[in-house]
Amino acid sequence: MGKGDRRREEIANFVIAQGQVRIDDLIERFGVSRMTVHRHIDQLAAQGVLRKLHGSVSAQPSGIYESLFRYRATLATSQKQGLARAALDLIEPGQVVMIDDSSTAAALAPRLPERAPLTVVTNGLPVATALKEAEGIDLICLGGQYHRTYDAFIGLVCESAIARLRADVLVCSASAVSGTSAFIQDGQMVRAKQAMMAASARRLLLLDATKFGRTALHLFADLSAFDTVLASASLDAETARRLDEAGIALRLVETEIR
Repeated sequence: MGKGDRRREEIANFVIAQGQVRIDDLIERFGVSRMTVHRHIDQLAAQGVLRKLHGSVSAQPSGIYESLFRYRATLATSQKQGLARAALDLIEPGQVVMIDDSSTAAALAPRLPERAPLTVVTNGLPVATALKEAEGIDLICLGGQYHRTYDAFIGLVCESAIARLRADVLVCSASAVSGTSAFIQDGQMVRAKQAMMAASARRLLLLDATKFGRTALHLFADLSAFDTVLASASLDAETARRLDEAGIALRLVETEIR
């Protein structure tokens, strides 16, 4: 993710957290010019994340959460495509593949017919939508409470359904990684992801480089709990070295050229 993309994500997260923010406050907080702030806001408004007002900006009142998955899906797209390609190489025809709600794992969905026949289990609506008419894909959708933030199903019903299934491979992601710990912002999502881990024989964690050196509210899992951690090759060398020394099964993946 470039500096501009990172700044745009920070602005979006700040406005979503506050609900509505004055343009002057954004200029002061982020230390950038008025022109730069307006450029970022215009891009976010075009993506349906924010609404531009006179002298201020707000989260979309029609459902800010409805926009968040779509927004996350626009971040680090070439890195996510590279991770999806690498994950596909670790999947074999005939397997049961479980995929979480993350936009990173969702990038794998359109590629899965290349490994058909497969059974795909997911709580993510974008994954289900991408595969609903795919030849050779037996699709199982996990029920539960629909959450607009993640465009996914979570909660007790979802967790109970997961516990009754067994997958050969889990493909998932996390909000942040600090040291050798992966974090998720939402507690209900943590429980769903942890249930998926318990129901899967092999576990793949996909992480673009922007996830490292950050934290979120809830501990998800130690990276050692995953059979393979696929990370973008743009991950800084020092972080990669520390993970390797900690015994993490790290595999660096080149960004896909599009």
